[in-house]
Amino acid sequence: MKRFSLNILFAVLLCSQTVYAQQKKRLVNNWEFVKQDLGGIWEAVRPVKKGNPEDVPLWQKVTLPHCVNAEDAVDPDVNYYQGPSWYRTQLEIDNNNQNGRTLLHFEGAGQKTDVYVYTTKVGSHVGGYDEWTVDITDAVEAFKQTEEFKTQFKGKVPVSIRTDNSRDLEMMPSDLSDFNLYGGLYRYVNLIYAPGLSIDKIFAVPEVDKAGRNGKIAVRARFYNPTSLSSATAEIKLTDPKGKVVHRSSRNLNALNGDVLLADFQLKNPQLWSTNQPLLYTLELSVKTPQGTAMQTEKVGFRHFEFVEKGPFLLNGKRLLLRGTHRHEDHAGVAAAMTEEQIRTEMKMMKEMGVNFIRLGHYQQSRIVLNLCDSLGIAVWEEIPWCRGGLGGEVYKEQGRRMLTNMIEQHYNHPSVIIWGLGNENDWPGDFSTFDKEAIRAYMTELHNLSHKLDPSRKTAIRRCDFCKDIVDVYSPSIWAGWYRGIYTEYKQVSLEEFNKVKRFLHVEWGGDSHARRHSETPDNALSKVQRAGAADERAGDASLFGGSARVSKDGDWSESYMANLIDWHLKEQETMPWLTGAAQWPFKDFSTPVRPDNPVPYMNQKGVIERDFTKKEAFYIFQSYWTEKPMVHIYGHSWPVRWGEANEAKMIKVYSNCEEAELFLNGKSLGTKKRNSQDFPSAGLRWMAPFATGQNTIRVVARKGKTTVQDEISFVYQTEKWDKPAKLTLTKIAEENGIVTLEAKLFDSKNVQCLDAANWVRFSLAGDGQLIDNQGTSTGSKYVQMYNGRAIIRMKSNGGKSSVALKSEGIPTVMINL
Repeated sequence: MKRFSLNILFAVLLCSQTVYAQQKKRLVNNWEFVKQDLGGIWEAVRPVKKGNPEDVPLWQKVTLPHCVNAEDAVDPDVNYYQGPSWYRTQLEIDNNNQNGRTLLHFEGAGQKTDVYVYTTKVGSHVGGYDEWTVDITDAVEAFKQTEEFKTQFKGKVPVSIRTDNSRDLEMMPSDLSDFNLYGGLYRYVNLIYAPGLSIDKIFAVPEVDKAGRNGKIAVRARFYNPTSLSSATAEIKLTDPKGKVVHRSSRNLNALNGDVLLADFQLKNPQLWSTNQPLLYTLELSVKTPQGTAMQTEKVGFRHFEFVEKGPFLLNGKRLLLRGTHRHEDHAGVAAAMTEEQIRTEMKMMKEMGVNFIRLGHYQQSRIVLNLCDSLGIAVWEEIPWCRGGLGGEVYKEQGRRMLTNMIEQHYNHPSVIIWGLGNENDWPGDFSTFDKEAIRAYMTELHNLSHKLDPSRKTAIRRCDFCKDIVDVYSPSIWAGWYRGIYTEYKQVSLEEFNKVKRFLHVEWGGDSHARRHSETPDNALSKVQRAGAADERAGDASLFGGSARVSKDGDWSESYMANLIDWHLKEQETMPWLTGAAQWPFKDFSTPVRPDNPVPYMNQKGVIERDFTKKEAFYIFQSYWTEKPMVHIYGHSWPVRWGEANEAKMIKVYSNCEEAELFLNGKSLGTKKRNSQDFPSAGLRWMAPFATGQNTIRVVARKGKTTVQDEISFVYQTEKWDKPAKLTLTKIAEENGIVTLEAKLFDSKNVQCLDAANWVRFSLAGDGQLIDNQGTSTGSKYVQMYNGRAIIRMKSNGGKSSVALKSEGIPTVMINL
């Protein structure tokens, strides 16, 4: 058995067409899956009669990528499954390369994986996030000589894969982490035909001075050489972003072991990679032997970056304020098993919001993500999953070393990467009987040194482990002003205090939770309960919704309205902090977590600016108004169908825009023009006070930036009736399209006045032919959810039949609707 790690960028992953692109296949279809363990590998390959009811377990057809926990991660009634699962398929394998190798390349599988060809175990891997490859050549050739190959499997090769995400204290990451440790083949699996000598990895080191005039690049390669060839010819070609060949060279190789230097040359006035102009060069390597030619293509970029000690961040010699967010590998209905199209959509939405920096939390992510960061212009902090729990034994520590090595070597060439993260919240104990700070410091130092040995060009960083902040190059403390501690107006003061404690400061993780579609007329009320503590760090228990000191995370209303104010304040302050390297809001998209069962959408961290299904929250547009250049305007409240207050009471209308000025119209009447001033809080001065008409209202805004005009419009009802305690529910069909029915629940008092501040829990259930679209982890995709302003939405597939849907809330009579 031979097993190694490949670093192959294929055409389908934003690269030029290569020989490998002709010999690589994504194994998407024709898979079967069972969510349990087997008694042994024989149960996966034994001959059975089709449709035999006595054949157990029952396998289901799936496509890859596939996550074991696609739905149960957010099922409000169960703990998500952590245990073994199996996948199986049958492959037609015909490798025509002379002495070629047949490989299975895994882009990531969780969390422990075993691979079998028929009944032969050909490889294993521990770790859910790095890439790995298994050479199945010998096992395939041996199986082709068997009678089973010809008869039972009709010329195909059975491949079975066991994945296991069971709890294991001697594995990273900890189960105390604020995210699910998913199981399954949740990234792509590839079948590769490689020649006898192939390229394992390329290490390209493009360098340029701060002025951007003098460039150079060194190229090394590591080969996979199972037949021990002793010589080859390597050809290097470098093409600039416009397609012009700027270098071509050839070298005869007589040593194919270790990392072999292939080229080292100068380049005058290289075109620079930046977040505004992410210009990429194409590096092509071909390696020829009598047994064939291997080719690999890499995208590389020339850029110079610097975290100024006690100062800002510089890219290519100029200050760049890092405007960031975070990403978890998680999506509605599929969990970690996001397709390339879904990943591309998400990353483009980040760029649309104005992001130029991202922290990939808290583990190595798909190279698809890194390729998009390169091409879109998003600087990257990527980290290993040493997250919470403490420090385990030698097996645990060796996994960390291995994952750090794999992350750096597999993502070495991405110009977007500026930081290798070594850990997150490593001051959080709980997995082990002892918590040894000195042992953690020693291991952190080891990882720091290993990172610089593998890659001297990038910085190291951690978040929230104060007793290790002197070890790494860049440090991020815990600052959650206005959410877990303090109030949001303390943000600048607290940040400056933390900045002064370290050599290089970068603030990652800020923001707070918001229940999508929940809005408030008085969003800042909870701040009156919170003391100005002069500190804004998250502490043990702060994420809980019960007990402890007053804090907005527990005592606030979780409205989009409050989060709009908090984000607005942070962004306007960041514009007046010249020493700030940057900050990253946590996170871009809501994601599932096993440690938050009591949140308004159970098992969801709801701090995203979009929901788990790409639905934008109001906060998305606030970031756009500060971070983007393309003219935009957005009236707050698109998902707020009913506002409330006294008759003739002046209410605030907020507009978020990056335009110079905006004119507002209420029910057709102009309320005047206002100019934007980023320091005029809230909404940069684009706010109007006016009384609404009882009943229906329409607001329209026209904003101007230079000669460009953009506009936005919303309609809503203004309710002046006062409501008493909730007394009855209604359930109404409000839409149907392509067999998808949308139902809306509402809560009223005994006089039929809608209770617009109601946050009651409601539960939907269905009997009949239809199917609820639930377990999505969204405000409109959960069968058990807190109401937003006295309403809740659920969708269902009608399946062309009849159904009854029930709506239940404790202490209120249940209602039903027949469809």
